[in-house]
Amino acid sequence: MPGVPNWVDLATSDLGDSTRFYTNLFGWTADVSGDDFGGYTTFLLNGLPVAGAGPLFGEGQPTAWSTYIATDDADLVAARVEASAGKVLVAPFDVMDQGRMAAFLDPSGAPFSVWEAGMMRGAEIFNVPGALTWSELNTRDVEGARHFYATVFGWTFRETEVGGLPYVLCDNLRQPVAGLQPMVGEGWADDVPPYWLVYFAVTDCDMAAQHAFALGGRVISPPTTIAIGRYAVLADPQGAMFALLAASR
Repeated sequence: MPGVPNWVDLATSDLGDSTRFYTNLFGWTADVSGDDFGGYTTFLLNGLPVAGAGPLFGEGQPTAWSTYIATDDADLVAARVEASAGKVLVAPFDVMDQGRMAAFLDPSGAPFSVWEAGMMRGAEIFNVPGALTWSELNTRDVEGARHFYATVFGWTFRETEVGGLPYVLCDNLRQPVAGLQPMVGEGWADDVPPYWLVYFAVTDCDMAAQHAFALGGRVISPPTTIAIGRYAVLADPQGAMFALLAASR
């Protein structure tokens, strides 16, 4: 559905080690594409695509997860991004017959992408252990983000709290599809740029965080209980941040 995060992929400095880490952590299998797609790896859970990974595009690019938001017109999104003080990093282009994508920066500098489905629709399984379950923008400009994403995707917003701290839910057709986390308080270093954080569902957050550490990852924020369950923020061996969420409902 347009306006809903529908894919995530990892740009990594060590595709082989990233594949080792995530297949062991989430039980994924790796489907490596041919030369036409540059060896792009699609991760499968129970035979269904859940995420992707590929090498870094250029020198200086950090290892990081990217969030893709579904659209039925990538070119229209690009025009809206430019008209709303965002930046087009990669103009819309066709990925063979698989679909059409583009990459952007929002006005605060947070990168995100869009996917216009062709033969490849995006992830085909969500909200089960090992699959994408939430997407969250961490930003110092919540009001600016609300205006930008409302203009680009038509989202509406609801203010709430998570762990006693302010939080904003992003709704698409009155259903929550993402969150806005204000980067305020002691937990945020000044040099950390705004970013989209991907959450993968797990059965047991503590066990999964321990497993990630044993595989060579790093625990950035240890398992913490919130109203909807228990979550942790980690970094993989190459430094890409991601989160785990064991939902209580």
